[in-house]
Parts: sequence; structure tokens; C-alpha cells
Amino acid sequence: MRALLTLTTVLLFSATLLAADSQRPNFLIIYADDLGYGDVSAYRDADIHTPNIDKIASGGIKFTSMRANCTVCSPSRAALLTGRYPDLVGVPGVIRTKPENSWGYLKPGVPTLADELKKVGYHTAIVGKWHLGLASPNTPNERGFDMFHGFLGDMMDSYTTHRREGHNYMRLNDQEIDPAGHATELFAQWAEEYITTRGAIEDEPFLLYLAFNAPHFPIEPPQAYLAKVKQAYPEMDEKRAKNVAFVQHLDDAVGKVLASLEKAGLADNTVVYFGSDNGGSLPHAQNNDPWRDGKQSHYDGGLKVPFCVRWPGHIEPGQTSNYEGLNFDIFPTFLELAGAKPADDLNARSLIPILEGKPMPTGPRDLYFVRREGGMRYGGKSYQAIVRDGWKLMQNDPYSPLELYNLNEDPQEQNDLAKSERQKFRQLQQAMQRQIQAAGSVPWQASRE
Repeated sequence: MRALLTLTTVLLFSATLLAADSQRPNFLIIYADDLGYGDVSAYRDADIHTPNIDKIASGGIKFTSMRANCTVCSPSRAALLTGRYPDLVGVPGVIRTKPENSWGYLKPGVPTLADELKKVGYHTAIVGKWHLGLASPNTPNERGFDMFHGFLGDMMDSYTTHRREGHNYMRLNDQEIDPAGHATELFAQWAEEYITTRGAIEDEPFLLYLAFNAPHFPIEPPQAYLAKVKQAYPEMDEKRAKNVAFVQHLDDAVGKVLASLEKAGLADNTVVYFGSDNGGSLPHAQNNDPWRDGKQSHYDGGLKVPFCVRWPGHIEPGQTSNYEGLNFDIFPTFLELAGAKPADDLNARSLIPILEGKPMPTGPRDLYFVRREGGMRYGGKSYQAIVRDGWKLMQNDPYSPLELYNLNEDPQEQNDLAKSERQKFRQLQQAMQRQIQAAGSVPWQASRE
């Protein structure tokens, strides 16, 4: 083991998983955008087939009860990369091009996963969608990433023109670029290129954060994929057919990236995590079955997401876990596997016990969610949800009453118990208030000075 791995604390966390290999693992995060729980065939075998994503699930652990940190993009990404609730790092809402409709500002000085891994000798790269800032000091290269090849902004108006409201946010590090091709294919190609270069470097492990913007709308599958779906399902609704084709196009891109790990000889020592930033968009015929509702909603269709982890030779394949955690639990998990000690003030929890086939430590854990948004429905206010011991207190806009659900008895969230379970309501409301207070001192707007 290298000197960094000789700390007693690290050995306690990582001895089992690292005992068979003195080399620290590489990390590959594959993050989809708006990919619903029911749009991965490992979770719902129906009208869609995702064999490459399924290989990650079957090759390691498929988590069935994990939730995204938010119902929309920027906050989920801020949480994933910091291990903290998004409003504690200044990103309770979506960061957008126009300041008057932007609801977050990534807090300066908060270390990202890339920052922490760099401290222990990792090379760090992001390919794809950033969505945590358009300008200094919140560009990827300024927040811990050695290499950035992707898109700074929130969403593209088209996957082939790569513009957002007339702006070109495609970058190679800090240089504007204007590549030709479908964004999903470009991001896969750039990830493959990065992995190929890392295969020739023996003594420097890496983190690659591959953030696809698919299958976020606009739903733009290549015509050949759509034609194939229509041939297989001639009676399928047009909107659904386009989304199925789009997801299967994404799955093929995932397959190419996984194949590049094999070709570079890196597959056996790379921990792969696959997830989604939030649930799918129902108006765009995405599927979150069996959960209620979708993107933007605090019902579980907006929160429960695919979550799979594999590490060949270290994590036993074919496992399923029903542990209820959040996407950002990857943060301390990866740090511990790398030989680093996570900060004490993280909200995320390490999944190392599950990866080792052991139970998680017992004890209470609140899962907290927040989203701030503008427009007539939200008015610039935030709305929250909290899950504790199988109960959820929530609302889906800041003007509606809070709702209370017993998820153990009512997983589809059909029976609101807010009026009948007043003691439980008050307990969760007080817990929610404490979370709101904790974030009260964190700015979520850039200084106008």
C-alpha cells in the first residue's frame, strides 16, 4: 500500500475491498439526465431495453431504493460533487443563463469530489454536462477538475447544434469549441479518448465524471434508432417511441465507454457508478414506474432513480440492495476507497459496508430535499421534503399544504395522513425546519457588486 493507505482510519474502512490489490481504484461516474426508474430494463423489463446499463447492475449491486438529491438538475449535481445537501452549498435551484431566472450559485471554497481526490494523487476529468456555473470562479477547471470536455450550461436547444438560447457553451477546458455531431455520441467519444490515454499511465489513478445530458428533452434520437423502435413496437405512441429510442441510444453510448475500459485494461480496477440526477419527465413520455409522478415532484417518481455500482473482483456481482440513501453517498464511498478521510460535516454516508456485503450501521437518518424555482407556480420560493423511518413530509410547491405519507404502507403515496397523524407531522416538520435554518446563511445568488 502507498503511504496514504497506512492510516488506521483508512484501513478500517477499506481493508477488505483493497486487500486483493495494492493499487487504488479508478472511479467512473456515469450520470444520466432525467432518466426515470422505469426506463432502465434492469428495473422494469417492458418496452425498453438497456443491456449495457443492466450490465453494470448485474456486474455488481443494483440499489432499488436510492433517491436523487433533488427533483431537478443543478442541485442534484451540486450534492453529488460535494457530499452536502444542495442548499448548504448554495444551489437550491437550477443555475441558468439569465440571472433573473437563476436560483443557485455554487459556494466558493467548498471542496468537490475532484478536489478531494486530487489531494491524494488522482487525475480528475469531467466529460459532458457541468451545469454548476457558466463563468469564473465556478467553471470545472476551477472546481477541482484537471480536464473538462463538455457543456457548461443547463440544456441544449438541440443535441446537434449544441446551443442554448444562442450561446455556445461547449468547451475544452477554458476554450470554446464547436464540434459536429450528436452530443450523446460526442460525450461517449471524448470519454473513450480520455480512458485510452489513462490506460498508458500506470501510477496515477483517475476520476472520470461522465455526465450525459440525455435523455433530457428535447427528445432527439437518431433516426435509425427511432425507426428500429417503431419496427419493434408499431403500435407504440410516437412520444413514447422517441423516448425509448433516445434511451437506447444513450445505452449504446454507455456500452462504448465500458468497452473502452476493457480495451485499455482498466475495467478490473475501475469502480463504476451509474445514476440519474432525478426522475423522468412525464410530459415527454418518460417512465418512473412503479412510483408516483416524475421530474420536479417530491413524490417518489421524481426522486427514486437507477443506482448501480460495480467493481470486478472486489464487489460480488448479482447483488440487490434496498438501502434507502441518496446519490451523494458516492462521495464518501469513493474517498474512502481512494484512501482519503471524508470531512466530518458531510451529509452523505459511505456505502462501503454494502459494497463489502455487510449491513449499514443502524441509527436514524433523515433524507432531505429542497428545490427553489421562479415563475407563477413557485414565485422564487423553495419547497421541501423529508423522509424519516418510512414517513415522508412534503409539498410540490411553496403555496400548497404539506402532505404526509407512510411509505411502508403506501409506497405509491395515495393516502395523505397530514390531518390524522399530527404528532408524526409535527416531528417531521421540526426536522425540516432545522434543515432550512442550517442553509439560511448560505448565499444562492452571485454578488452583484
